[in-house]
Amino acid sequence: MSSGHRLLKNAFIRLLPSFPHHPDWRTIGETMRILAALQGPYGQRIVNNIRKHLPIGWTLATFTLPSTLPPIVDDPTELLPHRLDSIDLLLALSESTRSAQLIPAMAELAKARGVIIPIDNSAWLPSGLRNQLEKELADLGIASAFPKTFCTLTERSYGYRDFAREYQSEVIFGFAQHFGRPKLEIGIDHKRGIIVAARVLRGAPCGSTFHVARWLAGIAIDEAIPRAGLTCHHFPCLASMQQEEINEGEFNTLMHISGYLINEEVERQIVRAQSGTARGTPLSPGYDCCIPKPRPSGNGDLSFLS
Repeated sequence: MSSGHRLLKNAFIRLLPSFPHHPDWRTIGETMRILAALQGPYGQRIVNNIRKHLPIGWTLATFTLPSTLPPIVDDPTELLPHRLDSIDLLLALSESTRSAQLIPAMAELAKARGVIIPIDNSAWLPSGLRNQLEKELADLGIASAFPKTFCTLTERSYGYRDFAREYQSEVIFGFAQHFGRPKLEIGIDHKRGIIVAARVLRGAPCGSTFHVARWLAGIAIDEAIPRAGLTCHHFPCLASMQQEEINEGEFNTLMHISGYLINEEVERQIVRAQSGTARGTPLSPGYDCCIPKPRPSGNGDLSFLS
């Protein structure tokens, strides 16, 4: 470990004794059984990231959706196994309108309590089909969420700005505590004007938040925006690049939403750090803490967020 790494790491350690112990977040909460229905690289990348950061006690299984389906699926049960293990949450990561038609039957077969069907490409789930699936799931007594994009999901709602919708589901809430809209904590060196550390408290399901957090460590504060959003895009973001209405009267690509969200979160946390309201507080336990490459802070004023 370099002297720069040691200096910053020791700064964290010195601060910790004066604050109560925070248990690892992975030990908190109930178990969750998740089934991810996927079809291609979009879904596989999400599964890989979730599996890497899966809370203790959670399980994640996958089911590969059929690649060849008729335009209209009359009887989904004919295309599904006779039985599926019972689950709490179904992640429907389909990449076509045809495979999306299987989701309600799959959720019923697996006795799912909730279903998340992200919309990162409107061609895969047009509004008419979305409404149909929502109604079918509601008729089955299964809660659902359709975050557009997946990284807009929070514990209360999903969707971007004017198009955000609230939901009521304990199981979706539980998932959204760990995966969804980016949530960071950032430590800054006031004297040098740099970000010294970033911690992911909730990451975008695709993994882009961790990518941005690693990049942030050691970056000048005045360079963080809009470069955080651009870094997210270069991850790369796999959301659609087709123009559509992403907010009331605002037209852009779904990919831009991911950049807006991470920029907003980075800006919010920088403002919080600069305000001095949380000075001297160690970064809270989270997914990841990113220490910069050898850049000693000297006698700079370090601030950490709780």
